[in-house]
Amino acid sequence: MRFDPATLVYDGRGLIPAIAQDHRSGEVLMLAWMNAEAVARTLETGRVTYWSRSRRAFWVKGESSGHVQRLVEMRLDCDRDCLLVLVEQAGPACHTNRRSCFYTGIRDGAETELMTPEA
Repeated sequence: MRFDPATLVYDGRGLIPAIAQDHRSGEVLMLAWMNAEAVARTLETGRVTYWSRSRRAFWVKGESSGHVQRLVEMRLDCDRDCLLVLVEQAGPACHTNRRSCFYTGIRDGAETELMTPEA
């Protein structure tokens, strides 16, 4: 059966959350949003493409930074309302120049920086 992005469950803005995970290490890198066209473009090109809510435009990860995400596999959750995008990440995934956007932990009730920006 051929996959159709229209069969996914999108929110009221036509978006679905997409969690990017390193396909080798399993590290969660970031969360961003896709619409049906971004899903289709990602599957067609192998370059992970998101929908930027602030710019209201497509955002090909790494297009300006060089920190490209190459699609290895896309997975759907059981409710079809969230995506897991397994990627090969070149460079940091976060716009703060960190490997992951999840660089702050809460330990003993305090925020703790878990990783510093890459050089």
